[in-house]
Amino acid sequence: MTTTAVTHIASLVTNDPSLGNGTPLGLIQDAAVVIDGDRIVWTGESSKAPATDNVLDAAGRAVVPGFVDSHSHLVFAGDRTQEFNARMSGQPYRAGGIRTTVAATRAASDEELSANVARYLAEALRQGTTTFETKSGYGLTVEDEARALRIASRHTDEVTYLGAHIVSPDYADDPAGYVDLVTGPMLEACAPHARWIDVFCEQGAFDGDQARAILTAGRAKGLHPRIHANQLTYGPGVQLAVELDAASADHCTHLTDADVDALGQGDTVATLLPGAEFSTRATWPDARRLLDAGATVALSTDCNPGSSFTSSVPFCIALAVRDMGMTPDEAIWSATAGGAAALRRTDIGRITPGARADLVLLDAPSHVHLAYRPGVPLVSAVWRGGQRVV
Repeated sequence: MTTTAVTHIASLVTNDPSLGNGTPLGLIQDAAVVIDGDRIVWTGESSKAPATDNVLDAAGRAVVPGFVDSHSHLVFAGDRTQEFNARMSGQPYRAGGIRTTVAATRAASDEELSANVARYLAEALRQGTTTFETKSGYGLTVEDEARALRIASRHTDEVTYLGAHIVSPDYADDPAGYVDLVTGPMLEACAPHARWIDVFCEQGAFDGDQARAILTAGRAKGLHPRIHANQLTYGPGVQLAVELDAASADHCTHLTDADVDALGQGDTVATLLPGAEFSTRATWPDARRLLDAGATVALSTDCNPGSSFTSSVPFCIALAVRDMGMTPDEAIWSATAGGAAALRRTDIGRITPGARADLVLLDAPSHVHLAYRPGVPLVSAVWRGGQRVV
């Protein structure tokens, strides 16, 4: 294997407080990074960089860890342009719109679904995303959910079984029967292809008791819980997430003081998905409230055809800073180290010796430009696992 140094980095975000300026970002000015194989082996001041086989001069640009998108729904077919158009014309967002995507996804071939996943992943990679999670949830039959997870697992190890996205249209008159299917034959078929289990705990989807039964059954099969919680209304999702040691409670838009306290005191990450609020004109989550309570916060895209059709983590960073009370430093941390925490990973989301060599070179002198220059394509180069891929 050959070693590569990226030198003359104006500002390096390491996410290691023991490095650089001692903040959570561990910022190092005029820095260098050394890659050996798929790992980071050295970080520090550029003038002290060890000799390497190859050198790339960053020429005064910033480097940040690869973005970790810990919440997406990429195995689908069709789009929901008409629904979006209607919503922007005054109609509210409701969970039931998922049924439109279910019909299109069931009708699509494996090849079409896999090509769609690859397309959106390439789109995300160009914008700096080097790790992503994705879910099933648009099949809602045993066969269609299992094939969605098989397709997803070709593209990522972070695969989530979301048979409990909504009650299948086939069980519209028998929600209890659908929960039995999700926790029985569907779980049996899907568990071998997934790491996580998720449920949409919301009015129009699954209530607290149903969500508890689904997540508990998944945990018994070796899948770790995550949960769509408190997106559209106040509800039991966040409390259930903390109780079951879910890796993340995602959305967290409508929170009581007890919900905030639970997230601040537990290990469950609050994953905020500002693309959804942007695309539905909904109330913004209050990131400041969560951060001040000591909660760990992640930022992700929620890329899906209905409520957040964006694959751009930089866009979500800009939204979080502008509308959710986050500082630029907090937002970049949440989109990298925060996402890693939501996936319970320690090898990604940071640039420090031993971590996987996932780096993003920005065409800017500081990570702050991600929020300062919204909508501008600032990603100049991307390394994933030590290989330059953009």
